[in-house]
Amino acid sequence: MENRKIAFIGAGNMARSIIAGLTSSGYDSSNITATDPNKEQRDLLTTLYDINTTGDNAEAANNADVIVLAVKPQIMELVCGGLTTVDLSNKLVISIAAGISATRLNTFLETEVNLVRVMPNTPALVSKGMSGLYATPLVSDADKTFASQLMQAVGKVCWVNEESGINNVIAAAGSAPAYFFLFMEAMQNEAIAQGFDKETARLLIQQSALGAAEMVIANADIDISTLREQVTSKGGTTAEALRTFNEHQLTEIVAKAMQAAVSRAEEMEKLF
Repeated sequence: MENRKIAFIGAGNMARSIIAGLTSSGYDSSNITATDPNKEQRDLLTTLYDINTTGDNAEAANNADVIVLAVKPQIMELVCGGLTTVDLSNKLVISIAAGISATRLNTFLETEVNLVRVMPNTPALVSKGMSGLYATPLVSDADKTFASQLMQAVGKVCWVNEESGINNVIAAAGSAPAYFFLFMEAMQNEAIAQGFDKETARLLIQQSALGAAEMVIANADIDISTLREQVTSKGGTTAEALRTFNEHQLTEIVAKAMQAAVSRAEEMEKLF
């Protein structure tokens, strides 16, 4: 991975997880700068990762080859307004904000930039993230490679050819951890109702979820449906549980939920 100078505009959880992934994989920390209005937070980042910090967004952006916009969507316009004095023509701009289109970001920055939009998810905090990326036409292959490698510091990546695909990534990955948490929560609650204490119930559920995910990863050449069939004996307990899920239309519920996530993402694009 090229050791370009990176400026993280905003140093929240996602930015910090990427910084941690980069530095732990050997990226030159002297080439990383993060901005935060809070001096205590800046000092903490320097202590933890040995990176540069500043409270001046424009200063950080001016000195960087790559600018990562890592602030909340609600303040993106304000933050970008402070970067309009920066010459962005030869810089790669990466946005990890949901709901803000490339067109809007170009408007905020008052110029058309080399922009990659990234939709990460929260497992990036434990280096198990899944990120979807979209590059505008101006972005070079070298910049796309760099963006991929940046996000691979905290997990896996995939590219979408159309910007609308970012909303589909939100439905399939960005919001997905919450789907699994809800399912695991429901299972834990029922296990407790059946007599297990909370800790044991959680252990049963989390280890089963981890094991199932690892089996999917370890058997990439086998369809997930086939893996399901392999643990479902005809007339057995698993078959009965799955029959109940199907009776209550679990597949249709999941489809509707993911479609609702896409619809909300489309609505959010009109808010900022």
